[in-house]
Amino acid sequence: MPSFFNRRQLLQAAAAATALTTARPAEKKMRLGVITGLRKDPDATIKRVHDLGFPTCQLAIGVFDDEAAAKTREALAKYGIEATSAVATGPPPEIYDFYKGPTTIGVVPRQYREVRIARIKKVSDFAKKVGITGVQTHCGFIPENPNEALYTEAVNAIREVAQYCKQNGQTFRCETGQETPITLVRAIKDVGLDNVGVNFDVANVILYGKANPVDAADLLGPYIMGIHAKDGLYPTDPKQLGREVAIGEGKVNFPVLIEKLKKIGYQGPLTIEREIEGAKQTEDILASKAFLEKLIG
Repeated sequence: MPSFFNRRQLLQAAAAATALTTARPAEKKMRLGVITGLRKDPDATIKRVHDLGFPTCQLAIGVFDDEAAAKTREALAKYGIEATSAVATGPPPEIYDFYKGPTTIGVVPRQYREVRIARIKKVSDFAKKVGITGVQTHCGFIPENPNEALYTEAVNAIREVAQYCKQNGQTFRCETGQETPITLVRAIKDVGLDNVGVNFDVANVILYGKANPVDAADLLGPYIMGIHAKDGLYPTDPKQLGREVAIGEGKVNFPVLIEKLKKIGYQGPLTIEREIEGAKQTEDILASKAFLEKLIG
């Protein structure tokens, strides 16, 4: 039988352990989300995110008027959803392949640069009205060679839109894909602003044949502000990108990747993207959600 003194020690130790557990802050972890287009009906768009069981989303902005901004803000509050970034696309053409892509995507092509910069600024203004603190886009096929005039022009264009976003209280995120990770890091450093980072689309680096996402995370880690959880296969046709597939059917090693993201301290959103439409899209999104929930813990 334990003495009173020993029993008191045990009770004190238990109380101390309880106090320590209570005082310890809850461990932060990645939160899941889904990317969705924002067009005619903001309430229906945000309700779908809520009904799918996601706490966050990225919004690809397709409307810009004040009424839509007000309705979007109301819907986010109503359903308790955080919009983690506003995605800027267009104006067209944007052709996602290896031949026409370099001349049509992002702010790199000279003939479309002015309208793309204007679109990104327009998205930034809309996002400010909604209360979204991140803006992202594909900047385009940033040249590998930093001595090319087109590289310098692209860096200057990124700096212009990033500075505009900064004035609106926002980060600016270059989405991975068309360039190697080291090229993107080089461009970000050359832009020289502290609000510029990366939306790490882990499948895009595969679809464009640019990198293995697990290895790319080592290089991009300090700059990652958002992640597209997506899967894909490496390209085999020299004219066409690789094929996007449901998570678990491609080359992204999500168990290893998620562990690496944890080690580098990433605590932001994991935003599921499935580039198909209809019932199968919803089915794949929900399956991906269940799969990723187990990995992030």
